[in-house]
Amino acid sequence: MTEAQVRRGLLLVTLCYCMFMLSDGALRMLVLLHLHENGQTPFALALLLLPYEAAGVVTNLLGGWLGGRFGQKPVLLTGLALQGLACLLLSVDGAWLTLPYVMGTQVLSGIAKDLAKTAAKSYVRVLAPTAASGTLFRVIAGMTGSKNAMKGLGFFAGGALLASAGFRGTNVALAVLLLVILVLAARTLPGTAPRARAALSAVLLHAAPIHWLAVARLFLFGSRDVWFAVALPLFLASSWGLGSAAVGGFLAVWVMGYGVVQAMAPKLVRAHDLRRGTYLAFATTLTLLAPLAITGLALQGSQPNGWVLAGLLLYGGVFAVTSSLHSWLVVAMAGAESTAERVGFYYAANALGRLAGTLASGWLFGSYASASDGLLATVLAAGGAVVIAALALLPTARLARSS
Repeated sequence: MTEAQVRRGLLLVTLCYCMFMLSDGALRMLVLLHLHENGQTPFALALLLLPYEAAGVVTNLLGGWLGGRFGQKPVLLTGLALQGLACLLLSVDGAWLTLPYVMGTQVLSGIAKDLAKTAAKSYVRVLAPTAASGTLFRVIAGMTGSKNAMKGLGFFAGGALLASAGFRGTNVALAVLLLVILVLAARTLPGTAPRARAALSAVLLHAAPIHWLAVARLFLFGSRDVWFAVALPLFLASSWGLGSAAVGGFLAVWVMGYGVVQAMAPKLVRAHDLRRGTYLAFATTLTLLAPLAITGLALQGSQPNGWVLAGLLLYGGVFAVTSSLHSWLVVAMAGAESTAERVGFYYAANALGRLAGTLASGWLFGSYASASDGLLATVLAAGGAVVIAALALLPTARLARSS
């Protein structure tokens, strides 16, 4: 494959992934805010989102194997199709939108998201198998940053369209968008060669650095979602009195800024090799304790809003760099031959961390009468998860040379 074909392939994969994440962010805001407006409790909303995260644990494992067995293109196309189906199922009459029904759509959406993510990240390593560490870091950071910026835009679109076009109309529009992207991907994406002998057991059998990195990823994303998934949107709605469009806009700015910093990560930190990159990830992970401390202290003050905002923005910037380092490390460690299985295993840990964080977010926030106290409890839990995530990177750094 020529250099021009590689660049074109990477651009097309990134476009498909970004459009998918736009729909994913919008769908999350639609479901969360629509059901909150209809009287669901924080813990019920957390339970509603659990199937999305639980499906991701299994899907990442199987998605990696499916990518190795059948190639990345069919896996990505399946993810786009399932997400469109989830949106169509949510566009039914409001009387159908019971909690079990919506939970079923979230299972489809969770499967779709992680099929698309596993395929997109694996595409990078397959299309550019000989890229140097610095080049690979830039490609991974650019893809990850742009998709998160699009997910942030999706948060805003979901909140704004809920207020203007309504729940049903917005879901129809998302389904149409996904159909267009699906057709584009089917016609233009390059295929990748399957490995006929890809064994199902390969999804769990990995070198020690990959396992330790997966543990770090689990607690890193648990530390984010414990305050971000349920507690923060409900805090903004109940304590700050923001409407659905404003809540979606606030989260959009946070996630889009986070995505921009992710894309800039190679310019902010110099990861010349795996060992140095792992120690950088260790340092940035521990740095997350500073913005959590700022936010926690502000929530105990009499006028916390400004400092809460500052703490959350600072957390987003540091987390973005850390997440980019993580994403690069797992792809760089993997080697082109077994990338799909290793990326799938790693992102299964990512999904498990989001699942635990989401459940804890709804439970902790709903356990307190005061929204500020509920958010504070989730911030303290995030601090504990950050420490564990950092410690898990130490054996990864020691073993990275032999991966």
